[in-house]
Amino acid sequence: MHPYVFAYILSAIALVDSARILGVFPFPTHSHYQLGDAIFKELARTGHNVTVISPFKETEAIKNFKQILLDGLAEHAAEMQNNLFVQTDYSIFQKVEWLDTLGIDFTALALKNSNVQKFIRENHHFDLVIVENFYNEALLGFCHHFQALCIGVSSLFSPYWFNGKMGSPAPPSYVPHFLVAYTSKMSFWQRFYNTIVYVISEVSRSLYGYRNQNRLLQTYFPKAPHLDELYYNISLMLYSGHVSISEAVPNLPNTIDVAGHHVKPPKKLPQDLQEYLDSATDGVILFSMGSNLKVKDFPNDTMNAFVTVFSELPQKVIWKYESEDFPNRPCNVLARPWLPQNDILAHPNVVLFITHGGLLGTIEAVYHGKPIFGLPVFSDQYINAARAKQFGYGRYIPFGEVNENNLRDELREILYNPKYSVNAKKRSSIMHDQPLPPLERAIFWIEYVLRHNGAPHLRCSALDLAWYQYFLVDVVGACVALLVATIGIIIVLYRKICHCACKLSITKIKKM
Repeated sequence: MHPYVFAYILSAIALVDSARILGVFPFPTHSHYQLGDAIFKELARTGHNVTVISPFKETEAIKNFKQILLDGLAEHAAEMQNNLFVQTDYSIFQKVEWLDTLGIDFTALALKNSNVQKFIRENHHFDLVIVENFYNEALLGFCHHFQALCIGVSSLFSPYWFNGKMGSPAPPSYVPHFLVAYTSKMSFWQRFYNTIVYVISEVSRSLYGYRNQNRLLQTYFPKAPHLDELYYNISLMLYSGHVSISEAVPNLPNTIDVAGHHVKPPKKLPQDLQEYLDSATDGVILFSMGSNLKVKDFPNDTMNAFVTVFSELPQKVIWKYESEDFPNRPCNVLARPWLPQNDILAHPNVVLFITHGGLLGTIEAVYHGKPIFGLPVFSDQYINAARAKQFGYGRYIPFGEVNENNLRDELREILYNPKYSVNAKKRSSIMHDQPLPPLERAIFWIEYVLRHNGAPHLRCSALDLAWYQYFLVDVVGACVALLVATIGIIIVLYRKICHCACKLSITKIKKM
């Protein structure tokens, strides 16, 4: 082997083995941070030096891993969580505006945090920045500030969410917007509404969200160019999707599905939970509304419906119930403020997962082959629940429409019709049938970007085109102009010929 080639290989190996990586995951919900956390700790375990900007403090020291803590951000988010159930009555305009505003507010809170400002002023060097992609385009300023390669991680499965950055096609004819409860098989009116939602989202993003994100970028990274120059500068996008949980859609080589990368092998359960699950001869229902939605905020009628229907079931119920006060708790319900959700779902006696429809919980249920009953409230929860119904491993009722009668009917259907369990196991088989586990795939592609200095060969040329070039407006315009010119020339020639013929006829008549 040529000595220069050998030296290059050694340098590439050294780069990957000891890269300095910054993770930017400031959104203050555990579900979002969980996606990045799994990746960052695996990168640290494999020898990279990882620094993470996060609102959640680690309880134990981890080798090659340190944090820039966003003090107070999680407490600020707790105020937001008190009003989430009102979104069941929101129009699509309100939902779009709420998400844009949410992104602007939390991005601003993260960037102006004193620990972050101190960190930016210090002399640091990073080879790579991994940033969460969630209504926070101003955070791309970290990539520019440290002159580092940039990778995005999407907490949603929706090509709409990142197709603009990567150049992936996501036509609204069969790619549903993440705020609608549709799958890829849409009727005419669903396609019509889906297109309207796309347009509303794009208008809001362009006129409101994007402009304010650029303002934040210029405020906290004064030397950064306009956001237009950074927006398309992402080498790779890791997104929480897979054909086991969603429909097949077109993706480019630099958009990698890693759904399930956060799922770990089940740990040993606490003894009381283990005994409770083992003794459930009729099965166990796990009920959790995630980390943001609280039982204390349930309307009284909805709460009473759950209590009544659960008391009628032969199955045991494990309910994530944050309040210590639980009046009229049925004898078959075990309530806990926190539950090891993944570990419980792995137990063979769990027969159903009642969930708000969050993506991580959906992935965990499919991973373990458990049917889902969804109670979507906001954001992508509706589309996740709709996909579970479409693929036959779940059913759902929008949370605001729950009553005792429809809850009883839906639970009986999913508990006693075996097709849901069968389909859940089929989907689980698809999720497990992969050449590489999702976390290993994520690490491989991150290191691939490092090895190939950003992997520009994966970048789509569509990103170099203006919108009118991408949609061939200029070509169509040129064709129309050519056609009009041709028709015009034919008409002029026809008139000339007719004029000449008339003159010739008149001349002949005069000679006669």
